[in-house]
Amino acid sequence: MTVDLGSLEVRAVSIPMRHRFRGIDRRDLLLLRGPSGWGEFSPFPEYPPAVARRWLHAALELATGDLPRPGRDTVEVNVTVPVVDPETAARIVRESGARTAKVKVGDPGRAEEEDLDRLEAVAAALGEGGRIRVDVNGAWDLETATRRLSAMERFDLEYAEQPVATVEEMVELRRRVSVPLAADELVRRSDDPLRVVEAGGADVIIVKVQPLGGVRTVLDLARRAGVPAVVSSALETSVGMYAGLLAASLLDLPVACGLNTVSLFQGDVVAEPLVAVDGRIPVRRPEPDPDLLERWRSPSGVEAFLLDRLRQTAELAA
Repeated sequence: MTVDLGSLEVRAVSIPMRHRFRGIDRRDLLLLRGPSGWGEFSPFPEYPPAVARRWLHAALELATGDLPRPGRDTVEVNVTVPVVDPETAARIVRESGARTAKVKVGDPGRAEEEDLDRLEAVAAALGEGGRIRVDVNGAWDLETATRRLSAMERFDLEYAEQPVATVEEMVELRRRVSVPLAADELVRRSDDPLRVVEAGGADVIIVKVQPLGGVRTVLDLARRAGVPAVVSSALETSVGMYAGLLAASLLDLPVACGLNTVSLFQGDVVAEPLVAVDGRIPVRRPEPDPDLLERWRSPSGVEAFLLDRLRQTAELAA
């Protein structure tokens, strides 16, 4: 990959979250404009350059690459429910209009009953025909996952996303529980993304454009997987979200995608954000609004950190 940052316009933005999500209260990121348009570089703060270089590749694909045309006009998406109280969870679901909800569970320090209460509220808000999936981010050990997923069977879960951390645990857990298992971290953080599938540890894979290195990489991986793929976000603004929607529009997907996370922000960098209406998002490429870029401009210290990480990542990727 050739990296010529000098030819790109770079803008740093920081947008607060509506609710604490994935341990953060604010999303700090860079937007890069090149000859093909705007791309987004938003690896999470703890990710080193060796991990972030895939994110940079995806950003440069948007900013400088030649992307395919969308395969359809809209994409069905789930609503994402953070670790919130049951009343807030139900409100988020009702306001979304979605028929599928992804519920965060297994947050460290939270009681099992809190997760079950949140799921009860979500199920009631969805009503008959609604679908629920849970996301654990690999937080449980094998015994905990067996017990807690067994307790959640009454919700007829569509799948449990990354309940345990290793391929071996996923394989054994899949033998123990009836809930289908989806692999996320074991796909996007692995040098062999399909190993968990080949070992018999996943019924579904989660594919994310930035962590995997771009739209074309995601399309290739999803088509080779042999199990259903769900395209999900890595908590991007609408600029980065377009890449996920584009990938999803080009795949024959049997279930809703996890691409409605722009709604978790208190704002966005485009005037018409890519958020769902009645559970669907249009596949269109938005342009950042200059006033919004200025409104959400990162503080100088954060901007310096982001630019330095971009430089380090580019040097490694060159």
